[in-house]
Amino acid sequence: MGSLDGKTVLVTGAGQGIGQSIAVQMARQGAAAVAVADRNEATAAETADLVRAAGAEAEAEAIVCDLRDRDHIEAMVARTAERFGGLDVLVNNAGVIEAALVDRPEDRAVDTLPEEVWDAVYEVNLKAVWLTTKFAAPHLRRSTRGPAIVNTASVSGLTGFPLAPAYGTTKAGVIHLTKVTAVDLAPVRCNCFCPGVIETPLARDFFEAADDRDAMERELTAPQLVRRLGRPEEVAKLACFLASDDAAFITGTSYVIDGGALAWRGVRE
Repeated sequence: MGSLDGKTVLVTGAGQGIGQSIAVQMARQGAAAVAVADRNEATAAETADLVRAAGAEAEAEAIVCDLRDRDHIEAMVARTAERFGGLDVLVNNAGVIEAALVDRPEDRAVDTLPEEVWDAVYEVNLKAVWLTTKFAAPHLRRSTRGPAIVNTASVSGLTGFPLAPAYGTTKAGVIHLTKVTAVDLAPVRCNCFCPGVIETPLARDFFEAADDRDAMERELTAPQLVRRLGRPEEVAKLACFLASDDAAFITGTSYVIDGGALAWRGVRE
C-alpha cells in the first residue's frame, strides 16, 4: 500500500528528468493511473512504460502535448479524465529555460533577450500552468480522493540569477500562482516545490556545453551545504508527499529542495 493509493495523476513534462521521476514514483507509491504528457512522443511513451513497470496495478497513458497551444492543453486534460474516469492529482512540471533557446550567453540578459524567447518561456512556464489548472479544476473539484495540485517552481523564483530573466520571473509567478490557486480552489490543495541544481538531462547538457564541465559543476554546487547534485528521485519523493493524503493539512506553500544553498549567503571552498 502506498500514500497515493487509487489516485489518478496527470504529470506534464514527464518525458525525462524530474517529470519522469515523478511519474514513476507516483506509480511506486500506489497511484492507480498516471497520464504522462510531453511534447516528445517517444519520451512520453518511454515514461509510460516505466510507470507500468513501477506499479503492479498502475495504468499509464502517453499524451503528446504542446503546452504553448491552448487547445492541446484542454485536450490533454480531457483525455486524461475520459481515459481514467476523472482526475485526482495534477503535477504542473514542464518548463523551459533561456539557455535551451539561445546559444550565446550575451543574448540572455534582461536587455538582450529576444522577445520571442521571453514569450516562449512565459507560455510554457507560467501561462500553461494556469491553463492546465483551469481545465483540470472541474475534475479536481469532483474528486473524492484528496485532490491536489503540485507545481514545479525553482530557487530561481526566490532569488536572482544572471542570464535567466524570463525563467526566474516565470518561476516566481508559479510560486504566487500556487498561493492564489490554493485560495480559489480550496478544498483542492495546491503546493509547489523549488529545486536547486538537479542532475537532469537539461543540467547535463548545460555542463557539457561549458569549457570545463567539472569546474562548472563545482561552481554551481559551491553554495550548497550538501556538496553534490540533487537527484530527480529525491525531488519526486517530495512531489509525491505533497500530492498525498499525508500532506492533507498543507496547502498554499512552497518547499525548497536545494541542498541548503539558500540557507546562507556563503560559498564553500
